[in-house]
Amino acid sequence: MKDLQEATEKICELKGSLVAVDVLLTALCKALPETDRNDLLAAVTRNAEVARTVLLHAPISEHTLIAFERDIGRMAEMIRPL
Repeated sequence: MKDLQEATEKICELKGSLVAVDVLLTALCKALPETDRNDLLAAVTRNAEVARTVLLHAPISEHTLIAFERDIGRMAEMIRPL
């Protein structure tokens, strides 16, 4: 039971850390000028393709792939200039 409790606590810590990073990235993206946001979006798109190739050949769960695709899409929308 103790191992399950420790794992649950670690998962909760990781979730909190991810939310904090998400807040920082959102603020940074919104502060960028439009041209920089376009450049960032292009770079994220290129890097996401490389990551997809690596992930597809790695021994990971389908949940990881789904979360990756969801978050890349969400980040692209966040970066995209208005």
